[in-house]
Parts: sequence; C-alpha cells; structure tokens
Amino acid sequence: MKRILVSLFLVAVICGLVVASSPAFADEKPKPAERQKGKKSQEELEKEFEEALSGSVLIGRYSVVGRGDEQNSHEEKYTISKVSKLQDEYWMFETRIQYGKNDLTVPLTLRVVWAEDTPIITLTDLTIPALGTFTSRVMIFRGRYAGTWQHDKVGGHLWGRIEKLDAQENGTKENGDKKEGSDNSNGEKPKK
Repeated sequence: MKRILVSLFLVAVICGLVVASSPAFADEKPKPAERQKGKKSQEELEKEFEEALSGSVLIGRYSVVGRGDEQNSHEEKYTISKVSKLQDEYWMFETRIQYGKNDLTVPLTLRVVWAEDTPIITLTDLTIPALGTFTSRVMIFRGRYAGTWQHDKVGGHLWGRIEKLDAQENGTKENGDKKEGSDNSNGEKPKK
C-alpha cells in the first residue's frame, strides 16, 4: 500500500512539473527569436490592415437572432474610404454604413485588437448618431469578415467579403475575375 501511495505521489509531482513548464503556463511571452519563422511584425500587420480596408467596401449579409427569423439574412454594405491608426489600439474609420433603410456617412473611432495575425474590430455600447447604440466584434481575414452585433436588445451575426472600391466599380473581384452577376461578354459563368 505504501509503495502505491509513493508511486502516485511521484506521478502527481512529475505531471505537475510538466504542466507548470509548458508554454501555456509560462509567465513571460515568447522572445522574438522563438517566434515562427516568417511571422510578420505587428507594424507590418497594421500596415496591411490599413491598406486592405482603406478604399474598400464590405459587402455581405446580417441575420437577426431571437425574432424567429434566424434563417433569413439581410443585405448590408460598409464603404470605408480611409482607415488610419490613431494611437495604441484605436483607429479612425471614415465610413459609409448601409443596411436596411439606413444610409449614413460617419467617422468612427474604433478599437482594433489582434488574435495573432487577425484583426478584430471592436465596439462596445458605441452610440452612432441617427442609428443608435451598438456593440460588435468583427474579425477580418483574407478578404472576408464575420462577427456578431448588438443594437439595443436586438442582435445577430454578420458576414461577407471585402473588395477594393476600384475593383467593385469595374465589376471585378480584386484578383481580376468578373463578379457573378456582372456583365460577361461571352455569357459564361465566371471561372474561379
């Protein structure tokens, strides 16, 4: 019996040491040399974010949760003429918001946080003149966006694609392919 107790004690101590030494429990952040090879600096990520969203349009859908019509989605469009970093995590978005019967151009100071290389636009109880008070988390990644929103007691999900304004005006995606529904001279469905 004594041998079993000693063995269990040793196993518990060893497991505790292994868990305590794992990176998830370390007190300090990994040093830059320990980062993955080819990983971009925060400055590079922020520059890419600014370039990707300045002069762009977010075209997508939103759903309303809790009203019994979660299966239905509605069109939304956010035109962003310029995005620029102010200080710390705060950014200025010069934006035109279009959803439902609303169409408003307004500058917004928004907080952007990062999950590694992925920016997340956040706003908490932000009052937008003529629209109301909103809370939202929107993730931006590889030409798409997705997130959640809350407007007073109503909330839901939002998702869509990000296109540069010049590409959208010309009826093309950023890679030059014709968008579905745009004029295609040979009448064929666009190739991906």
